[in-house]
Amino acid sequence: MAKSLDEETLIEDSEDDDDTIDNNEDDDDVEEEEFFEEDDDDDENQVEDLLSIESRIRYERHLLGNLVRRLSTETVTLKVHDVVIKGNKKTNYSLLESEIKALKDATTMQELLAIATIVNSRLQRFDIFDSVRITFDTGPPELPGTTNVMVEVVEPKNPFVGEFGVFSKTEAKTWSLEGSAKLKNLFGYGDIWDGSWAFWWDQTAEIGSGFSLPRFKGINTPLTARVSLLSQDWMKLSSYKDQLLGLSVGLISTMHHDLAYNLTWRSLADPSQSSFKSIRSQLGHSLLSSLKHTYKFDQRDSPVRPTSGYAFQSTSQVCGLAPDSRSSRFLRQECDVRFALPLGFYNAALNFGASAGFIVPWGSGFWNTTPLMSERYFFGGNSSPVCKLGGPATLVGFKTRGLGPSEPQSVAVGKSNDESLYALGGNIAVTAFADLSFDLPLRVLREAGIHGHLFACAGKLSKATVEEFKGFSFQRFGESMRSSAGVGIVVPTKLFRMEVNYCYILKQLEHDRGKTGVQFSFSSPK
Repeated sequence: MAKSLDEETLIEDSEDDDDTIDNNEDDDDVEEEEFFEEDDDDDENQVEDLLSIESRIRYERHLLGNLVRRLSTETVTLKVHDVVIKGNKKTNYSLLESEIKALKDATTMQELLAIATIVNSRLQRFDIFDSVRITFDTGPPELPGTTNVMVEVVEPKNPFVGEFGVFSKTEAKTWSLEGSAKLKNLFGYGDIWDGSWAFWWDQTAEIGSGFSLPRFKGINTPLTARVSLLSQDWMKLSSYKDQLLGLSVGLISTMHHDLAYNLTWRSLADPSQSSFKSIRSQLGHSLLSSLKHTYKFDQRDSPVRPTSGYAFQSTSQVCGLAPDSRSSRFLRQECDVRFALPLGFYNAALNFGASAGFIVPWGSGFWNTTPLMSERYFFGGNSSPVCKLGGPATLVGFKTRGLGPSEPQSVAVGKSNDESLYALGGNIAVTAFADLSFDLPLRVLREAGIHGHLFACAGKLSKATVEEFKGFSFQRFGESMRSSAGVGIVVPTKLFRMEVNYCYILKQLEHDRGKTGVQFSFSSPK
């Protein structure tokens, strides 16, 4: 009996143990199920998050697409609730407020976008900000159909800017050392104070200083003023020295138009007493008082290496506004047009352009009057015609003042025929050029912007006299054109464009000073 009880007890205990084992196994199964359920929940949450992000992106794209369609097909009305300016720690608030007030008058989204583009361009033209950004945000919830405009400007950490370079210019002797310094936004009104200097070989120098304000009180146009002193030594090429002390005041300045008044006191001297007959009557002092209007637009993608776009500049100058009898009286008109066409391979582009200018005296006896030497056109030099947008001045391959009308020296002892001729310049000038630029095969050169080019240019310089107009013919005009062509490598930088060219003179006249061979040039795009 006892044995049976013990067996029963053992059986019960074993059953209990089995129940415990079964319970533990059940607990493990529950835990595993809960673990996998949690993993499944996490995966489902991640999937839901991904789906929510993707759906949100699709929804935002849908809203953006609807907005674009509405902007292109219908007028979206709105009202500007507020315009907020940020980042102007130093710049006076009133200066910015006067430029952005047009944003508050917008009544449609299309009008607001157009005004914002204009305001951004105007603020960029101040040249006192590193960047300008205009964004839109929804207005207060209680005012549906409204928007807030955020105008954020970034002021430079250092208001001082300086530049230094070595250039080759047509109006200078050969090479020049040039430097400039600007102090921007000194008083917080967008004011820019600048100074510049340039020294050429053969005792030629220029020093200038000026300031500009983007607006002055109620005047909406910028106010500029500049004083400069220029001393030029042309004894070897034209037998005179020229010194100019000038004052220039900007009257009107917009995106495309500039009107300025210039007052210059000139002094022509001949220390060697060897000047030629044409210039002796011009020695001494003269006054230049003029109004100068410039119309310019430049849609090229780069002034250093244009690959697409076009540009045009027209300059009109009326001189002789002062009643002084020593005031020079003449009219000057210059035009310059440029085109850049991409060719679609090796980043190649074809640049071509043409420039023309003329000077006509006015006043009593103007038919018998010739412009002063310092006002005439002179060709030559090695600067690139691609960079600078202005009047006719460059003809690659010819020395400075190396072509055009000339006159022998009064005394020429022990000198060659070329050296005994003095350049007279002209009052009618025409130039044209074509330049094919392309990438070089080496990757390191392409990344540095170094590229090759083929070029050709032609030009004519003459004196406009009554006799020349009477005997004018296109055949004679073509026969008197000078031309050159060449190939070279261009190294563009932020400050200048350097070229190493082999130039070949295609046509020159008897007394021209053209040179076939390797030539270097440094050209400023400004």
